[in-house]
Amino acid sequence: MKNIVIIKGSMRPNNYTSMAVNVLIDEINKNHTVSYQIIDPKDFKLPFPGTNDHSVDAVRLTAIVKTATGIIFATPEYHGSFSSVIKLIIENLGFPSALAGKPIGLLGVAAGDIGAVKSLENLRSVCSHVGGIVLPGPVSIPHVRDVFDDDGKCVNQKMENRIRGLFLNLVDYIDQYLCPKVNLEDLVRN
Repeated sequence: MKNIVIIKGSMRPNNYTSMAVNVLIDEINKNHTVSYQIIDPKDFKLPFPGTNDHSVDAVRLTAIVKTATGIIFATPEYHGSFSSVIKLIIENLGFPSALAGKPIGLLGVAAGDIGAVKSLENLRSVCSHVGGIVLPGPVSIPHVRDVFDDDGKCVNQKMENRIRGLFLNLVDYIDQYLCPKVNLEDLVRN
């Protein structure tokens, strides 16, 4: 069974990042061959780099990411980059990183016209640097306050389709390149 780990990059109450993640979860729940885990930074007490490399939560975090078939990072844009909690999570995934070799989808939310483009560019660079396989087609949500209503429901069908498509793109990549339908050993033996 494929296991998708979704890493949320915001700790604010009622944050838009979580609202976007809820759309992902709804799409994942439609697919019975995929399980998921959420990494919410509120649930972890992670040390700053160089202070305690083997904290219980850092070990737990790394174990969760190592079990992932694929990863989705969801981040707000802060000052032209991704959130500091995303960076703290990445720093606590060890060296070599638990992200190495994992397919990664990127989702960003922002209030401005260009969305989270800058944060996703920076996050792509960091994830690639530690060995992650960052997939094309990140989803940047501009004017996020207009995309979700007060109850957290997505009210923009086009954007909702793009968020759902991020998950579908990740699963397609996993199916084609990590869990191919044709087992080569079976071809050789039969």
